[in-house]
Amino acid sequence: MACDLWLVPLVDVLCHSPDNPFAEEIAAYDDALAQAGLPPVPVQSYMPGLSGDVAPVAGFDYDALHFLRRAYLLQLCGLEVTPVGELGGDYEQLLEMFEATAQQSHLVWHYDHAGAYVPVDFPHPLVTEELLAGGGPLGSAQGLVRELVAVAPVIGIDPDNPPPPPAPPPGPTELSEPAATAPTGGGEFAQERHVWLGLHAAATRSLAQGSMIVFS
Repeated sequence: MACDLWLVPLVDVLCHSPDNPFAEEIAAYDDALAQAGLPPVPVQSYMPGLSGDVAPVAGFDYDALHFLRRAYLLQLCGLEVTPVGELGGDYEQLLEMFEATAQQSHLVWHYDHAGAYVPVDFPHPLVTEELLAGGGPLGSAQGLVRELVAVAPVIGIDPDNPPPPPAPPPGPTELSEPAATAPTGGGEFAQERHVWLGLHAAATRSLAQGSMIVFS
């Protein structure tokens, strides 16, 4: 099953439009941020080079996303990080045994095919009843970058000089389809690296442009 990441520019031409398709989600995120004593989702004034256009930034298969989450959780818990060919019971056991640790991770604790990361720095994913009833925990793009940097050496990536990211999907990918781009280079942790590069591209662009990352 495929997963696409999209960047939503947090500019007033989109966010203050009566036709903003993300209005309800942003209101829920603002409420969760306020409950945590944090500023709201930052909305920028229009400037040349920015628009309200929503665009794909990365795509990968869900199993590969879980492979990367597994690697990070193993590392976080001080366990050996081993390559895996398919998802098995060990990942579910990890999530059960280290649930409290997993819930503190922006990379791990995130709903599949839903949810968002916003360019606001907070230490752990935010959870409210409204979020859980919708897209799930809200992640921080800054927090996601920190965790990606931490896991990078374990899967063979230099976080200070990563390879170029894969090309983004040309358009929306159906859930039942394979991802539009596949891992390149082969070897151990090839799928984890593919996902890492896509997430890293999304998170760094989120911070540079002031965009929100959404799963679809």
